[in-house]
Amino acid sequence: MGFDLENLRAHMAAHGAVTRVVIAGIRGSSPREVGAAMLVWEGGQSGTIGGGALEFEAAESARKQQVRSHLSTHALGPDLGQCCGGSVTLLSEIYTLADLAELEEDVILRPTKVSEDQVKEPEPPLSAKRLLAQLRGQGQSPAPQLIDGWMLEPVHHPQTDLWIWGAGHVGRALADVLAPLPDLAITWIDTGIERFPEHSPPGVRRLPAAEPALLVRHAPVNAQHLVLTYSHELDLTLCHALLLHGFAFAGLIGSATKWARFRSRLAALGHSTAEIARITCPIGRPSLGKHPQMIAVGVATDLLARAAEQKTTLKKERCA
Repeated sequence: MGFDLENLRAHMAAHGAVTRVVIAGIRGSSPREVGAAMLVWEGGQSGTIGGGALEFEAAESARKQQVRSHLSTHALGPDLGQCCGGSVTLLSEIYTLADLAELEEDVILRPTKVSEDQVKEPEPPLSAKRLLAQLRGQGQSPAPQLIDGWMLEPVHHPQTDLWIWGAGHVGRALADVLAPLPDLAITWIDTGIERFPEHSPPGVRRLPAAEPALLVRHAPVNAQHLVLTYSHELDLTLCHALLLHGFAFAGLIGSATKWARFRSRLAALGHSTAEIARITCPIGRPSLGKHPQMIAVGVATDLLARAAEQKTTLKKERCA
């Protein structure tokens, strides 16, 4: 996770000045990781740093905060009565629309102590400069961290393009369940705007198209796809187009009977058995049931497990 600029920008447009509270450091056990953040404004908040007493106290303090930036450390047991057994350092920063222009870099590095009458921009510590230079030379992004009194966070960019084909009951459930996940950039397609709900989850891009299959060529070849339209013929057309285009993952809603027919028809269209086997059908976890939300929970579980496995594999390759 990183500094979610788009989320901050959206909340500032709706609420004006917003206080962002981020976990800058931890010792021992903590309800969330370094970099976890929440946004607080008068009358509301979004995101979470772990819930419970820590979050309640941090939100209340953020609403009363007068200085631009405030760093504080909290012992979760003695101070807040939580059983995590560690301590958490929080950085609480007030952001206004005027600040957004200064947050355009891929990495946001700023001091945790800011003087209100400060004229000259302070110079980052040499330790932070060296770390950034080293990571850039390796083509890596830094992890969120507190370094010599400065907070360093990469700007968050979703890592996975997910295309949901179909805005019926299951499509809607999937959009609702998957949209809050931070690493997904979701594109949602159906045959007409009337097929979508009146209000879609934040951050989801809706694309109505009379012929959805024509949009396949615009999808990144490493995108993930979930095919669940109202029409079996449209599902088949999309599967055919995806096999021709390429994908990282493609899942199809359906029964064993539907998938058997699709395999036969896709083979007749010229696709090999190995190519067809790249499509996963059914999606989700049938043992959970067929209710749309149950399917969505199963699909989300599988996507998260696949992402975790890929991260583990990549880490092993880097260490090899």
